[in-house]
Amino acid sequence: MEAETKSEREKANVIEEPEEVKEQQQDDDDDDQPMLSSQALEALKEFLSEQSNQSHEENGRGEDSEKVDLVVEDWRLSQFWYDKETAETVAEEVRKLSASTSSSVVCIACPTLYAYLKKIDPSISVQLLEYDNRFEQYGSDFTFYDYNKPEELPQELKHAYQIVVADPPYLSKECLEKVTQTVEFLKKPGDSCLLLLTGEVQEERAAELMNLYACGFRPRHCSKLGNEFRLFTNYDPGERLGGWEGRNT
Repeated sequence: MEAETKSEREKANVIEEPEEVKEQQQDDDDDDQPMLSSQALEALKEFLSEQSNQSHEENGRGEDSEKVDLVVEDWRLSQFWYDKETAETVAEEVRKLSASTSSSVVCIACPTLYAYLKKIDPSISVQLLEYDNRFEQYGSDFTFYDYNKPEELPQELKHAYQIVVADPPYLSKECLEKVTQTVEFLKKPGDSCLLLLTGEVQEERAAELMNLYACGFRPRHCSKLGNEFRLFTNYDPGERLGGWEGRNT
């Protein structure tokens, strides 16, 4: 999910949005990362504190049977989880794809999706590629991933997945290009199902790099931050996910 060192992120207070909200860059330099204002940072920290307290209270009341257990978002890592509707919608789509192809799934920098997949179908085979080592709690389902080293992954993962879901940490062309390399490393040759969750500003690049097209469904995040997000696929979902939008045929 994260590619830079923690110290670099802390210096810049960068919001980079892995499955998490990616702030749109306001100039022509793709590598310039946007920064939150001090007021926004304070509001974010307050939100995370309230979310953590609420989680503890609900656990104490035994009311978390419908909740998915995730670590608390770390604003220093620009972590903003999908909201419930988004996580459930995408997880159900991936579950259907997995069932129809008898294939395992790999999630690149989208731990919310991993958690919801395991909730709706504990038997599904899912590998989570993540920068945040807190997700080592998922055991062998976790693989450390730094998008700056797109192919530095265990060889047993190479060409092992027919279903690949990615949520790149930045909105830059450079980041999407590197994540594309990772996708190519992971996906099986031939027909594979690719799903990409990222900012709407990446639409042309998604089509150019991975032949992906936007679906009508609009992903959202719990923290209500960031730009318009889209879900792109390399297959026609039919009436699911709102269908494909605006593909030139």
